[in-house]
Amino acid sequence: MSDSQLEPKGAPFDGISSLQFSPASSNFLLASSWDSTVRLYDITANEEKTKFDHRAAVLSSTFSDASHAYSGGLDSSLRELELESEKIHALGQHDDAISSVRYSSETNAIITGSWDRTVRFWDPRAPTAQQSSHQLPERVYFMDTVGHRLVLALASRLFHIFDVRKMDTPEQTRESSLKFLTRALACMADGQGYATASVEGRIAVEYFDPSPGIQEKKYAFKCHRQTIDDVDHVWPVNALAFHPTYNTFASGGSDATVSIWDHKVKKRLRQYPRYTSPVAALAFSADGTRLAVGASYTWDEGEEGARSAERPALFVREPGEEVKPKGWGA
Repeated sequence: MSDSQLEPKGAPFDGISSLQFSPASSNFLLASSWDSTVRLYDITANEEKTKFDHRAAVLSSTFSDASHAYSGGLDSSLRELELESEKIHALGQHDDAISSVRYSSETNAIITGSWDRTVRFWDPRAPTAQQSSHQLPERVYFMDTVGHRLVLALASRLFHIFDVRKMDTPEQTRESSLKFLTRALACMADGQGYATASVEGRIAVEYFDPSPGIQEKKYAFKCHRQTIDDVDHVWPVNALAFHPTYNTFASGGSDATVSIWDHKVKKRLRQYPRYTSPVAALAFSADGTRLAVGASYTWDEGEEGARSAERPALFVREPGEEVKPKGWGA
């Protein structure tokens, strides 16, 4: 089993906030960072292809197609990034930081979630880009979409599940199965549910179908923990990503490790060798042949930890059989 991985040149200078591969090619990777940049990498050429400078930390970025990306962050502005011409267009503004940017292929819209307690829909081609704004009870911390579903992780451990075609009221409102602050959220590739992770080294697996039989399947488990000299160390889980084909998922934690899980049989399939810094972001390519890992300081130990932190690094691995559930296709 190969542990080969590439480290693309030109990693961001500050924390890596999000990673996403192009929907058209596993060769292009988008990374947003607290250093106020969005960078596009060409993995095969092992180079930073282009860099977009912003006015403040970028918390999230996403592709809509091979040549357009969108970004948002602490300056509250949504930007369109033209990847070929390297032009930036400001599309509009929230009243507070944009925490999450997603593209919905279902509605062909850019969706933004913000600390201003709204989620907004945008059409970059329209004369007025903002198409709608929907009020929420809390700040949006994380957001993901699958098919027609939009899942929002709100500040007070609340989750709102919407149908993007009917945003007037959530389909479901749930409280987190985890006791502590949510650190990551990702929807299953098969559209059946989602996983969330928290600061106390736990992951919860949830299903959309509200029927009691399906809800009985949901569970939470401990992970990213270590016993050192008889002392239990618990690390935040900062990142989750589902494999697009096999529906297994990767988790990344402040213990600087990445694990691959088969949530159906509740088993860990693999843990990769430790990185030099906490794992802050993860992304599988659309064809599942690559896994991007963003390793950077996640402020778990405050200013003091920042002084001795390693500089951020990006890695791209080519996962093998470990991402495939046992007996797949048998």
